[in-house]
Amino acid sequence: MCGIIGYTGVKGAQEIMLDALEILEYRGYDSAGIAVCGEDSCVRIRKCAGRVKDLRLLCEKDGILGTCGIGHTRWATHGGVSDANAHPHRFGKVTVTHNGIVENYRDLVQRYRLEERLQSQTDSEVAAAVLDHFYSGDPLAAIRKTVLKLKGTFALSIMFEDIPGTIFAVRNVSPIVIARAQGGSMLASDVTVLGQYSKEYFVLPEFYVAVLKAGGVELYDMAGETAEPEWLTVNWDVDRSGKGGYPFYMEKEIMEQPQVIRETVLPRIQGGIPDLSGDGIPDSLLADCTRICVVACGTAMHAGLVGKALMQSLVRIHMDVELASEFMYTDVIVDEETLVIAISQSGETIDTLEAVKHAKKNGAKTLAIVNVRGASVARASDYVIYTNAGPEIAVASTKAYTTQLAVLYLLTGRMAYVRGSFGEEEAKAFARELMRVPEVMQKVLDRREEIHYIARSILNAQDVFMMGRGLDHAILLEGSLKLKEISYIHSEAYASGELKHGTIALITEDTPVVAVVTQDKVKSKEFSNIKEVQSRGAGVILFIKETFGLEKDAVWDSVFMLPAMEDGFMVMPASAALQLLAYYVSLDKGLDVDKPRNLAKVVTVE
Repeated sequence: MCGIIGYTGVKGAQEIMLDALEILEYRGYDSAGIAVCGEDSCVRIRKCAGRVKDLRLLCEKDGILGTCGIGHTRWATHGGVSDANAHPHRFGKVTVTHNGIVENYRDLVQRYRLEERLQSQTDSEVAAAVLDHFYSGDPLAAIRKTVLKLKGTFALSIMFEDIPGTIFAVRNVSPIVIARAQGGSMLASDVTVLGQYSKEYFVLPEFYVAVLKAGGVELYDMAGETAEPEWLTVNWDVDRSGKGGYPFYMEKEIMEQPQVIRETVLPRIQGGIPDLSGDGIPDSLLADCTRICVVACGTAMHAGLVGKALMQSLVRIHMDVELASEFMYTDVIVDEETLVIAISQSGETIDTLEAVKHAKKNGAKTLAIVNVRGASVARASDYVIYTNAGPEIAVASTKAYTTQLAVLYLLTGRMAYVRGSFGEEEAKAFARELMRVPEVMQKVLDRREEIHYIARSILNAQDVFMMGRGLDHAILLEGSLKLKEISYIHSEAYASGELKHGTIALITEDTPVVAVVTQDKVKSKEFSNIKEVQSRGAGVILFIKETFGLEKDAVWDSVFMLPAMEDGFMVMPASAALQLLAYYVSLDKGLDVDKPRNLAKVVTVE
């Protein structure tokens, strides 16, 4: 949560930061601001509640000339949405932007007698005040003393009024990445924004201090000793970070799925069999565990539920899926024989990161499935598989989800092979079907206007229910989340056999029902459940595998025939169809598809 940017160099800082904040806005868009060290070496701040476009208008009226600055786009935690609570915050000679939560800010306010001196309601201004308290001309000493006083998570970018042209950064958990840009140095909370300026970056290690100057970057540990950063390379085409002519990032990212799934899967098929040796995953990791536990949040957790269905069916291994936010508080049993799989698009989800650390303390082996190289979850885990999705900007995850699924299919195929559940021919057949996913998904995307037409039937609904069994239910959990988060329609997905145990009481003729039928072994039962809601007056939108027949006398509000794959792979085309359904409902309601209210893409606070 919250987007941070910093630039120092030879170019105008204001425009660079405004452009960057527009890209980072998916991390928070309650308010935005910049602080620029002007040509007279004075730091000036422009900030306001609202979107980055509002900040840009403010800067057009009253801009700041200068080549060094820090900027921020906020997702409110402490303090409401207001101009005063927007970042950057200045206290004395210190100006900061902050991502994270300072948990002991009240104690700090009392200890340093700040009650009458603060201008905002934020914990972030308290951090600035403590920095100013310790600052007496030695910035590294002040930063070291300050971070020892802060409890919680933080990523701080800092400017000192009497050190023009220089930005300091320090972090604990919350991310900061740093790049040597042409004509200067940059930092950001997300590598996505740095790709257009530099192909090389490093993740600031926790409790190290980075010093950014126009001529380069210096790195120091807490003892003040210099250190060498671990440089990484941006591994996607910079063009992928734009909208590519689409009205919203979400539509572009939905349409990219065949390509990114192909790029995720093909390098990991060797000799016709799923092979993870290129990721450094030893077969022993998959062969020796006695159970698997997935830790994840939101969409990533839904990917884990699909993985659970696959693993238990094909590998015959016990697998649990746990909400990462609850993992440490519900006494989940993990031990040396447990493989814990952490799934996170950004690799910075705080709950998932803490779950990984907790699992390792209990002796479990950990494997991360993430999209961003060098991310915190990846660094904390014993092993990592990157999804190759490229930058995902829309808050509602689409291509990150399906590439996570692709990795889980690869893991399932490899694990089934090394544990003897698959022979060589079965493993090859599994891989062939997985390699068909991009072309089958493309068939759904090519028919997106059909789904656009279907979406109009639920445009004005107050509630939408979704129903299916087995893998179909797992698919619908994610489809329901997509609909509610970007259209604001209340939506719930139910295992259809459970309808009679209470939920059917909510069914009326004004309640559209979305049903997915793709699994042969339960299709007859699914159709029986569908008739039950139809007999209560509900209209049904049906997404069905094209090889399944429809009863001649059945009446449907809409039907979309999904291109056929083996049942276990129907998750992929069905997911694309449900993503498009949610997208078109939000689009036709005139909402901001990419930035749904109250949500941020990367959750870096508990």
